[in-house]
Parts: sequence; structure tokens; C-alpha cells
Amino acid sequence: MHVNRCTALFVLVTLLCPLPVLAQSPPTVIGSYVQSTTWSDPLEALGTLSADESVTLSATVTETVAEINFQDGQQVERGHLLIRLEDAEEQAQLRAAQALRDERRNASGRADQLQQRNLAARADVEDAQARLRQADADVQALEARLANYRIQAPFSGRVGFRNISVGALVTPGMELVTLDKLNVMKLDFSVPEVFLGRLSPGLALSAKTAAFPDEIFSGQIASIGTRIDPISRSVSVRAELDNPGLRLRPGMLMEVIVQQRVRNALVLPESALEPSGDRHYVMLIHQHDGATRLEQREVSIGERRHGEVEIIEGIAPEDLVVVHGLQLARDGQEVRLLGVVDDDTSIRALLEADR
Repeated sequence: MHVNRCTALFVLVTLLCPLPVLAQSPPTVIGSYVQSTTWSDPLEALGTLSADESVTLSATVTETVAEINFQDGQQVERGHLLIRLEDAEEQAQLRAAQALRDERRNASGRADQLQQRNLAARADVEDAQARLRQADADVQALEARLANYRIQAPFSGRVGFRNISVGALVTPGMELVTLDKLNVMKLDFSVPEVFLGRLSPGLALSAKTAAFPDEIFSGQIASIGTRIDPISRSVSVRAELDNPGLRLRPGMLMEVIVQQRVRNALVLPESALEPSGDRHYVMLIHQHDGATRLEQREVSIGERRHGEVEIIEGIAPEDLVVVHGLQLARDGQEVRLLGVVDDDTSIRALLEADR
């Protein structure tokens, strides 16, 4: 009976003096401004690198190596003498031909002087000049032959491994050294023919390789193939990439992203979208008279890429939208704006600062 009286008394006191109701604090949200930026529809492909210029140098004569003037992987300039073959016999023949040319030049000069004084026939002068021209041709032929004994760099580039030594006997067609021009690289890849109308020379692209996973190499389409492969129904495309530091190498596999249909667009993080069926909404943040309230707005979206989405209509540049806290956000609700994310401020940093 005593317990029942206490219980009844507690209920009576509770009814007469209700407990105070604690006011709910507004939910916390983080916002982001709508940005107008350059946007494109990415077209992905796999490509293979090749050097802008590439050649395997070989001998055209049979002779022994007399001199080697490069090291493995050396950067050389155009005209640099890489390999000299033994040419003593050809040099002797050239000196003999030059001496004969000098002799015939002197004879031609004397004949011309005599003819001017009417002491020699015109035919003798012409014969002397013809013999001089023949001697000149012989010298030029020997000089051309001697060029085959000097293997020079046809363009500036980087040489490969040296696999020969001084004294080695080389023969015509024997591969001696490779030379690659690497400051600009060619990137060949294929795309389905349905995208042919979207491609054009000069279109920007980016490429990545597993060798440098944290770096993106930029380039542009240089040319488009003139034929469609009837089996794969694809077209070949060649792009050019800058190669800073000469790190890219011929034969590398590259992941290519072509930036097609480049345009200006409004862009938001995907976390700002609230899908509902086939519709999409965002929560706009309005700050007025010291109060921060939300407005639900339907938007039309375009393409998506890497956590971002293109907004076609429904919002304007510099609108502030919710990107964190949408679970508790409601249309017309008053909220507390914790901060705005940008290039220097992340959602994590704002949440940690609010702890």
C-alpha cells in the first residue's frame, strides 16, 4: 500500500509539473559553391608509345671498327660522330685523287693563259678543263665513299646500348646502335568508329602509365587514320605527348583519355545529389538575416566523371549547395553551416575542426 501511494504521488507531481523540453539544435551541414569550369566527355583507350624519330644505325661496308664515340644512353646532337670504321686505304686514295686534281687544275690554268696569248688552241684548253672536272668528280666520289666509314647521328636523340667494341668486324646491314628522339613521343591507339565524328586534330588528351602512376602526361591528337579496320570497326589515332625529363620510353602502354566535346559547364560533387526515381535534387543553402535555411531544388544532370557531375539546369554559378549532411536535411529547414569546401579545405578537415 505504501508503494502504491508513492507511485500515485509521483504521477500526480509529473502531471502538475512536466519536465522541461530541451530545444533541438539545428543539423550541421557542409556546403560547396557551384563552379563553372571546362568540361568534356572522356573517351578512354589504350595506346602504345613510340619515339618521335627512331632509327637503328648499321654499316654499309665491311670493315673493322676504329673508334667509338658514345656511351650507353648518351644524349647526342645531330651530326655527332658515333662510330668510325678503319679507312686508311680510302684516305690514301682520296689524297692521290686530290693531288691529281691539283695537277690538272694547274694544267688547265696554264692552258688558259696560253690561249689568251694565242699560244695554244682552244681545243687544248677545253680538254684540260674536262680532265679537271673528271678529277673533281673522282674526289667527290671518294669523299662520298669515306662518309660510309663514319656513322653519324642523323638527328639529335638518345643512343641505346653499345654492343660492339673497337676492332670488331662489321658487315653491311649489321645493327650497330639505336637512336631515338624522345623529347616528343608518338602515342598510337584505336577508338570505335562511332566516335569518329567527335575526333579532330588538335583535340586535347591525357595519358597515364603504370611506371609513373601519380603523373598525368598531356598531349593532343596529331592525325587520324584514313581507314576503318573492317574487323574491329575502329580507327587508328596518333597523338603527340611532351616528354619532360625523357622518362617515357618507346613501347610503353598508356591509358588514354581523350577530352571530347570540350565546353564550359556547371560542376558539382556527386555527393550533392539526392536521387529520387529518375529525378535529381540538390539542397541550396540560403543565408538571410542571420539564419541559414535550405531549399530543395530539382536539377538536370549531364555527364559524370571521377566523383563530379555536370549540371545542365536548375542552379546558377556560385550557388551554395549541401555536400555533407544531406541525411538530416529537409526543405525549408534551418541548419548550421559548418563551412565550405574548396581546393584548400576538405570535408574531413572541417569535421575535425568542429570536434
